[in-house]
Amino acid sequence: MGVAEWAGTLVDWKAELEGLRRVIAPALGRAETRRSAGMFIDGLFSAASRKTGWMLAEQAGLEAPYRLQSLLGRSSWSADQLRDLVRGYVTNALGDPGGVLVVDETGFLKKGRHSVGVGRQYSGTAGRIENCQVGVFVAYASRWGHALIDRQLYLPKDWADDATRRRPAAVPDDVEFKTKPAMAREMIERTLDAGPPCAWVLADALYGSDSQLRHLLEGRGQPYVLAVRSNHTLRFLEDGTLVQTDPATMLDTLADDAWSSLTAGEGAKGPRLYDWARLPLGWSTDDGFERWLLIRRSRRDAQALAYYLAYARQGTSLPELAAAAGLRWTIEECFLRAKDDLGLDHCEARSWHGWHRHMSLVLAAAAFLAKLSADQRRIAFDKRDKTSPAAAAA
Repeated sequence: MGVAEWAGTLVDWKAELEGLRRVIAPALGRAETRRSAGMFIDGLFSAASRKTGWMLAEQAGLEAPYRLQSLLGRSSWSADQLRDLVRGYVTNALGDPGGVLVVDETGFLKKGRHSVGVGRQYSGTAGRIENCQVGVFVAYASRWGHALIDRQLYLPKDWADDATRRRPAAVPDDVEFKTKPAMAREMIERTLDAGPPCAWVLADALYGSDSQLRHLLEGRGQPYVLAVRSNHTLRFLEDGTLVQTDPATMLDTLADDAWSSLTAGEGAKGPRLYDWARLPLGWSTDDGFERWLLIRRSRRDAQALAYYLAYARQGTSLPELAAAAGLRWTIEECFLRAKDDLGLDHCEARSWHGWHRHMSLVLAAAAFLAKLSADQRRIAFDKRDKTSPAAAAA
């Protein structure tokens, strides 16, 4: 195989982009709206340092940004339908029996108080309380790549209860205050209902501590590996006796030889090696499933620990659980790429529907890039697996 093949030089970008436009066209309605969306997405791929209305308009050769601003504001089209079409596009591109869903939130720093959902709240992006918006996202990841497939703006309670702020931001009447875990439950259920192949659902401790999410997934027979804090309360039956404990306490019962050194996947500096162990949890399960407490320990600092609750099919190995836990980083990479390259955090729209439209268009652009990468991986896998003529003749 020549370098041009596996490096993607021979990819017909124009034809591939037309394919994306055909997929998302039903959500955009009128031809004029479709053309505006095409300009917007083209601008997201540009080298413009800020993907703002003026800069995107300049990339499109427009004298003013009004047309692209109208796309996020006055135009009539469905951001939710676009989201669903993007999810299907990603499923076709990346779908795999070993695929996983990952849920997490990210912050968008803002000035002022008029952009929908903005307020003084914790931003994981900044690592502190900031004036920001927070969105909850779902990503799909498989051996072919990863991409964001759902998004929803978190509306703080002071916003949800304030009609004078809701009205100018066009917050729909049926949108009520929901916690981030409640939002995640809705988003995960919506995604699973759409049918992408999913081996595991993954999330950090904010979501892993939500018993309703765990019950939802278990009710669907959906395996998960969800992070929890060291003091998370655990209750289960052991020899007919109700036991109440927490992950940190259970750690003390582990024998020294219970640990296995396993990789949690590739990192920026090579394989991420940790020590892993697991302990069975005595809750009753449906036929064919087990519950585990999974523990990860740094090889450099034995006090640096992470804990997970796992719901897995009987016979699932420790390496499989560790591999699943290690895939949670994929959504962080999705955020990084979408912010650095595609302007996920450059939304100027102040309204509810403007925010969701901007995010959905960025998701479409990111999905396109993920599909190109997946196609190249398939070419490489296919060529590698074929026996060369020289080998066959030997």
